[in-house]
Amino acid sequence: MLQWYAVHTQVHAESKANWHLRNQGFATYLPCYLKRVRHARQARERARPLFPRYLFLAMDIAAARWRAIRSTIGVVELVSHGDRPAPVPQTVIDEIRAREDARGLVVLPPAPAFGPGERVQINHGALTGQTGIFECVSDADRVVVLLELLGRQVRIRLPVDAVAAA
Repeated sequence: MLQWYAVHTQVHAESKANWHLRNQGFATYLPCYLKRVRHARQARERARPLFPRYLFLAMDIAAARWRAIRSTIGVVELVSHGDRPAPVPQTVIDEIRAREDARGLVVLPPAPAFGPGERVQINHGALTGQTGIFECVSDADRVVVLLELLGRQVRIRLPVDAVAAA
């Protein structure tokens, strides 16, 4: 039965390890995303591994020669519990693939343009016009803001698009 496993790679060798593992007949998955990279005063978007130094490999542990994976070019080791590779649940792989766009790149939620402790203004909803202090990102769609209400600080959760830098 095919299961997914995580492969720990050498630094910046995810693609090399991926290529060599595929040449050995293994099914691999190297999720990538677009990252803005600056070089020589130019900013470009480049595909980069979602999990630096890791990729996923599907194999039947009972039938595959999995110990040979450790001697593959670019590979450090299989992520293991004791002496056996630790399987990655299929749902994890499915959730990552569900976030891919047409080019096969994982789409990440946009990061807020402000950091913890910065003043923000609420632009939508019942608290429009109020200013508060950005605390953190709550989840993929919401942020936590501290507002001064009724003489005390109140922690509220708002949609990311309802808040802008003050």
